[in-house]
Amino acid sequence: MSDDNLLPFSFPAIHRKKITAGFDGGRISSDGGVMLLAQADRWLGVAERLARMIPDVRDPDRVTHLLPDILRARIFAIACGYEDADDLDRLRFDPALKLACGRLPDSGRDLCSQPTISRWENAPSLRDLIRLMGVMVDLYCASYTVPPAAVTLDIDDTVDVVHGHQQLSLFNAHYAERCFLPIHVYDTATSRPVGVLLRPGKTPSGIEVRGHLRRLVRRIRRHWPQTRITIRGDGHYGRPEVMEWCDENAIDFVFGLPGNAVLERLVDQAADDIRTRRALDQEPCLRGFAETSYQAKSWNTDRRACARIEATTKGLDIRFVVTSIETGSAEQIYQTLYCARGQAENLIKLHKAQLGSDRTSCRSPLANQMRLILHTAAYWLLLTVRDAIPKGHALATAEFNTIRLRLLKLGARVIETVSRVRLAFAAACPDATLIRHIAGALMPAGP
Repeated sequence: MSDDNLLPFSFPAIHRKKITAGFDGGRISSDGGVMLLAQADRWLGVAERLARMIPDVRDPDRVTHLLPDILRARIFAIACGYEDADDLDRLRFDPALKLACGRLPDSGRDLCSQPTISRWENAPSLRDLIRLMGVMVDLYCASYTVPPAAVTLDIDDTVDVVHGHQQLSLFNAHYAERCFLPIHVYDTATSRPVGVLLRPGKTPSGIEVRGHLRRLVRRIRRHWPQTRITIRGDGHYGRPEVMEWCDENAIDFVFGLPGNAVLERLVDQAADDIRTRRALDQEPCLRGFAETSYQAKSWNTDRRACARIEATTKGLDIRFVVTSIETGSAEQIYQTLYCARGQAENLIKLHKAQLGSDRTSCRSPLANQMRLILHTAAYWLLLTVRDAIPKGHALATAEFNTIRLRLLKLGARVIETVSRVRLAFAAACPDATLIRHIAGALMPAGP
């Protein structure tokens, strides 16, 4: 049967000249910018690090695709916007992707196909995945040249709707969906991911959150024994078990705190003052801050609670946070420190929506966790490319979709000769200068 893609087709004529087209241009890739991802991978060594944690029991004499090359091809494909393993059935012949994975575009062997990818996504055991999660934390710590004096880690979960009866999926009444609720942890000051953990589709308990934080902090402490760590999260992470554990381990925290009649009574004087001043000045909105000492029945001690009080023409709105931090005003704690956690939700969107990490369609939770790790690795590569952009450039703070569109989705003719391989990009590429700069910035220092 003939391949219809090889047949020419037409477009409307321009200035009475006929326009014909065909997919017969030769070895041209639409993902020429994948070489920037290859530079980032060499810089971080993420594929090699992950591969070392997965036992490979294959006969070395019969191995066609090395495990680092398999992971590298999958991670590069995700970063380029191909979040499904099925896409590798076509991409395995792509000359630029082959070159990025260390194979010659013409004379080199083609990359692995989807069945090979799927087998290795399902291969890691629980112990292997624990080691792989440790690698991602190590990668985060290694991203700092020296241990920082302090870091603030944001913890949050996000809905991951399932399309079947995968293990760990549960019906969540809040979202009215059968789903997972994976936990994401980020250093939002630098946009760096610390960990992503698949978990059932229910709100985590205090004991569960405490266990996750204990393992995470223990791993970080191997690298940074003196760094001051602050944990930041919304109300359902401010559980008594979590706050007590933070107190015992010298970890600062700031969590959302659901309001109640006792809390509102404690800040009633400040709230009444703000409400009165707004009415007297006839302002549409007036905001103020207050703090108090508060102990819920389930808490083992009094804790500092800060309130944001907002009076409008529609009434009074009061929001609370609880914190172990003794310094700083209530306004600083709420407005500057706590509200900054909104950036974590933007980072989750980069991970889930722009890298497709919600494609957790495997039946086994172990395979789905492996997918989250691979998507986190792709996140690291795109973040490394973005960090190599000069700070004053418009793309220095761009989202991953924009980075992919401007820097990765580049048409390139790949030409292999006896002595070299050449990538010929379009002469009219609008970001040619920037791409040259990034390639140079990510070039290894050695020979």
